[in-house]
Amino acid sequence: MARVRRRTPAHPTASTQTHVVPAGVYWGLFAAWAVNDVEELLTMAPWSRSAATRLKARFPRVPDSVWNRMEVTQPQVNAAIGLMALLIAAAAADGARTQGRSAFFRTVLTGFGIHGVAHLAQSAAYRGLTPGVVTSPTVVIPYSLWALSHLRRAGLPPASRALGLALLPVATGTVHTLARRLTRPTK
Repeated sequence: MARVRRRTPAHPTASTQTHVVPAGVYWGLFAAWAVNDVEELLTMAPWSRSAATRLKARFPRVPDSVWNRMEVTQPQVNAAIGLMALLIAAAAADGARTQGRSAFFRTVLTGFGIHGVAHLAQSAAYRGLTPGVVTSPTVVIPYSLWALSHLRRAGLPPASRALGLALLPVATGTVHTLARRLTRPTK
């Protein structure tokens, strides 16, 4: 493999200097996710019960099966958050291993930021507090913007927002489906 040498001017400018991405960009993904998910861990199960009742009254034409699927138990929440922890930890570790070059890390990071915006939109549509909405504008979105800015300065493009948006419900749906199966009572 041939080495490419770059000529460095006598007085380097910002464009010729290498931007070092702090480790907090990679491991911060897991830390910011943990803060957001502690909020969800504490609020999701009780909220799902009261919200299902409220939404059922607001939208009476929606079948009961939809509202019944919305309710989650605390063991289901615990399992879903544990499963998502594996995905987020793997992405953070891959980001650290590749110094942010990993498409997996950048896609999860982008999806994480979009997930914060989705929490705000969900609360607006619900017309009230929803799980994860308190830490979204205070932790999730600021961390995501900060991390993406460091990656951009290092010349690493963000992942496609469309891909992050598309994969967000896939990941969330998958962990919740697995959590339901894992916590289903045995016969």
